Amino acid sequence: MEQLIAFAGNHPMLSMIWLILVILLIGTSIKMKLSPIKAITPQELTFLVNREDGVVVDIRTEKEFKTSHILDSINLSNEKISNNDFVSLEKHKDKPIIVVCAAGMTAGKVANQLLKAGFSKVSLLKGGMGAWSGAGLPVAKGK
Repeated sequence: MEQLIAFAGNHPMLSMIWLILVILLIGTSIKMKLSPIKAITPQELTFLVNREDGVVVDIRTEKEFKTSHILDSINLSNEKISNNDFVSLEKHKDKPIIVVCAAGMTAGKVANQLLKAGFSKVSLLKGGMGAWSGAGLPVAKGK
């Protein structure tokens, strides 16, 4: 403990940066726990689709979607996302919606848009299509 205090006294800038990072990390963790949007694993996605008639919404480009996608997923173009045009998903409004992107980085923004548009059960695939493929789960090609 004395060494920690001595370090903080000798390096105030580093100590302040460390403290800020810890606070941001804790804040992010709390925000994720309280968020209505949950990041789910590929196995949880499979359960949602099979048991609760969940709908997979793939937000990758049409080219990436045609190369490989989760079976029965719906491709939502960037143009429709930008315009908040979710008409093609209206009939699935009360079903679980799972948003999938390439690596799990951009799905959060779209999931928030869907939540604001009135979709009540929105999740995102943690790790995106990379996680799905990495788990050795089946993909469809074409469409």
